[in-house]
Amino acid sequence: MGLAFPRDVTFESWEQAGQRISRIASSSAWYLGDWLVFGQDKYTGRYRRAVEAVGLDYQTLRNYAWIARKFAPARRRPGLPFQHHAEVAALPADEQDRWLDRAERARWSRTALRRALRESRDPDGRSYRALMPRVTATGDAVDRWRRAALAANAEFEAWIVAALDHAAARDLELTSVPDLAGDPGGTGREGDGTGESGPVGSGSVGSGSAGVGRVRELPAVRPAS
Repeated sequence: MGLAFPRDVTFESWEQAGQRISRIASSSAWYLGDWLVFGQDKYTGRYRRAVEAVGLDYQTLRNYAWIARKFAPARRRPGLPFQHHAEVAALPADEQDRWLDRAERARWSRTALRRALRESRDPDGRSYRALMPRVTATGDAVDRWRRAALAANAEFEAWIVAALDHAAARDLELTSVPDLAGDPGGTGREGDGTGESGPVGSGSVGSGSAGVGRVRELPAVRPAS
């Protein structure tokens, strides 16, 4: 199974084929997200069996479903890929629309949109990086996370940050927790010095004594540029 091209295909034809494939891939993400949303709502106790039966990765589908819930079909931009919507999904609805409007007008790539979002959060490049605690994970877990990042078409380190942000947003919807004052947990803070910024700064996530399974060292967690 694959895609073959005649040797004499023109660059323009090849480029147009890529654009069509990209639209199909983007539509598939919306379809899968909507499919899981329906199953979650209607078949609460059974939908995971269907996910397993068709051989789809549940975590990837959950990501798609989360974004599908953030954007009702009427608010989705046909001219922008699914990935653009994913970049702004955590924002309030009015902010989502504002950034997607800008991306459409300027014809931003996903990378350009991500950069603009990052710069808007830290226009003077004065962000700080919070040092994260060192954690351990089995090799199987790290492999699963890497596959999920590939399925989401995201850099592994950016996917880690997005997954943590997603989990935090979900848990904070259930209970109110005030901003943490000072420097809890002995995490410390250090200046960035690079001008890079993001929703969560760079941190150290490494190996240690897990006590179970083979342990791999995780990369430093930082938003992809």
